[in-house]
Amino acid sequence: MSEHNYKFNVTMTCGGCSGAVERVLKKMDGVKSYTVSLDTQTADIVTDASVDYAAVLEKIKKTGKAVNSGEADGVAQPV
Repeated sequence: MSEHNYKFNVTMTCGGCSGAVERVLKKMDGVKSYTVSLDTQTADIVTDASVDYAAVLEKIKKTGKAVNSGEADGVAQPV
């Protein structure tokens, strides 16, 4: 089974911000692993093939954090 690699540039100002993003990713079905970095303002996510880019983007946006850019398997995507 294949997987997807998603990368998002998310505006996070503190540990609470990055924690909010981590919490929604932890609860999401199909997420295999993730790395949220406050220093680089990024969220790197590896998911099952069944999880699409839009679903992950929507989950991150629900935290109230601004998503500045996104990539799906190395290809820039709209946010």
